[in-house]
Amino acid sequence: MSAVKERVEKIVKVAWRPAAGFAGLVVMALWMAGTFESKVGPGKQEHLPGFALPDGARTVTVKMTRAASPVEVVGTATSERWVNLSARIPAAIQTMPVKAGDAVTNGQVLATLDDRDIREQWAGAEAQFKQAETEYNRTLRLFEKGAATDQAKVAAQTGLEASRARLQQMRVMLSYAEIQSPLDGIVTDRHFESGDWVAPGQVLFSVYDPRVMRIEVPVPVRLLSRFAVNQAVSVVLDGIAQPVKGTVREIVSEVDPQSRSQKVKIKLEQAGHPILPGSYGRITVEGDTHDSLWVQASAVYRVGQQEFVQVVSEGRVIRRMVRTSLIRDGHIELISGLGDGEVILVEPVKEG
Repeated sequence: MSAVKERVEKIVKVAWRPAAGFAGLVVMALWMAGTFESKVGPGKQEHLPGFALPDGARTVTVKMTRAASPVEVVGTATSERWVNLSARIPAAIQTMPVKAGDAVTNGQVLATLDDRDIREQWAGAEAQFKQAETEYNRTLRLFEKGAATDQAKVAAQTGLEASRARLQQMRVMLSYAEIQSPLDGIVTDRHFESGDWVAPGQVLFSVYDPRVMRIEVPVPVRLLSRFAVNQAVSVVLDGIAQPVKGTVREIVSEVDPQSRSQKVKIKLEQAGHPILPGSYGRITVEGDTHDSLWVQASAVYRVGQQEFVQVVSEGRVIRRMVRTSLIRDGHIELISGLGDGEVILVEPVKEG
């Protein structure tokens, strides 16, 4: 009997390790399958939109107000004294000592044209005048002696006057070969170079006086009542950080049939800032009264090209896309995305 017992004990000592290993594998497989974890029964799990309202977050209720939104009207700067200098005779350009941006003075020569043909004509006219003058003096002496008729005297005098007019005409034509600045100013552009051929009427230079600048604004007829002669306005110009003071000098009494606008001319104060012709200028006026939503500008943030606010509803914060219009005094106008009475965060919080 003891021999059987010993044999059984020996078998158990040999087999218990494989059995224990197998049992361990079974337990591990059951654990990985979730057998020992509590399970949720089938069904829908409720999803809450957005995220919970953070403690201490500042909110504001959006209210619809009746107000006049500011409207920008735009115009272009120019000079009150602006001249285009063109050729009056057909000729080649001999000299052109100035270029765009140069400051010039009244009477300064800006270009000279080839005047050889005119000088030849002038020399011929001068010779004709001297001959006519000699003929008139001879006829006058004969007339005084009774050797010439009154008709001969009149013919000689007519010939003299005609030759004098021709000579004067050549002198004027000769002056056209020298193009001078009619004012103190700045050259804006040079359209030709030395050696180029120009025809009468072709513009060689443009010169403007930088001391008397203005802005010309096409104002829609519906906004024209916002302007009056001698009214002070503030103009924002490209390239100048601070607004420039201006005064309305003229309202053109003609309506553009295409744009339905009238031109308003506003004289600008220099205030030490150089104003260039062609500069873009903006003037802000009150527009028509309408219902509008205004919120603090800090409540609106951008993601790429889109604008958003964070709306508070039932203790949750939900992002919503909006469209904005104008910014004024730290507030921004909303034109879509929100309604009257909705609550938003004054300072949006980072999501995620």
